Amino acid sequence: MGARALQIAMGAPILIQVPVTRVGPIDISILELESGILPMTIRRTLPNGAYQDIPLKWLTQA
Repeated sequence: MGARALQIAMGAPILIQVPVTRVGPIDISILELESGILPMTIRRTLPNGAYQDIPLKWLTQA
């Protein structure tokens, strides 16, 4: 959430409809995560030097 909040604070486009109440970048990033629309991927480096890309959606599905 910190990475996305920093992006929003630096002027990145917001991917959701922001509520009327005043919210900060962290609140907006949490709302984006809960809505499941963040196009972020976590790259996991393996011991052999290869890597595995894990979409954030996979981690939030329960």
